Amino acid sequence: MIEISSKSNDHFRRWADLASARGIKKHHEFILMGEKLIEEFLENPTFKVKAELVHEDLRSLTMTAPSLKGQRIPVFKLPKALFNELDVVGTHYNLLVLEPKEIETLPEVSAPQGLEVVCPLGDPSNLGALARSALAFGANKLILTEESCNPFHPKAIKASAGALLKLPVYRVGKFMEFVAQNEDVYALDMKGEDIARFKWPKNLRLAIGEEGPGFSGIKGLKRLSVATQGVESLNATVAASIALFSYSSFHK
Repeated sequence: MIEISSKSNDHFRRWADLASARGIKKHHEFILMGEKLIEEFLENPTFKVKAELVHEDLRSLTMTAPSLKGQRIPVFKLPKALFNELDVVGTHYNLLVLEPKEIETLPEVSAPQGLEVVCPLGDPSNLGALARSALAFGANKLILTEESCNPFHPKAIKASAGALLKLPVYRVGKFMEFVAQNEDVYALDMKGEDIARFKWPKNLRLAIGEEGPGFSGIKGLKRLSVATQGVESLNATVAASIALFSYSSFHK
């Protein structure tokens, strides 16, 4: 076990950077946080484990995990004060430093297969919540646009309850351009057709707009809406979850 006691330590400074999308991209690492998420991950590790971080009251998990038997994973012990600076979502549990997988670019000529969710959300918590619903209601993939936040941001993974580690994720260019150029895209918009009466095709891409700009300026777009009473509109992730449930129920 390797002990770290200073903020000036190179390892600590690198891990502290992983609280931001820029740091994740720069160092090609991210930190998995949360007791349940880590326990599930250790049952079937799908990402390379670079290190484990603990403090004086925590025991190493990687040293005894059957799924990691034979792997020599460095374990770093930090004082609680330093550990808590890295534990940005306040789990008070072991932290795993993982190597993210490369996010593939969606082939330009590919047709949708099942339900695919197109997402420009820049807020990590919103992206995570959307990914959780997408996985729960049978989406085949999550398509992130140029405007999307990093899916390995700790707040995104926490809000997704681990869905971002399981759901196939792809990248495309700018949101407006992608939506305008793909005829299989249906946009969730408050001025669209009521999803309660919509006959969902089996294969489609459902685009979730950023709150505020939405899909203004795109002509000829196929739009779907969630009918409401007493309020003008719903939070984007709430509306998306209702639409995903509607699709799932229609194809049961």
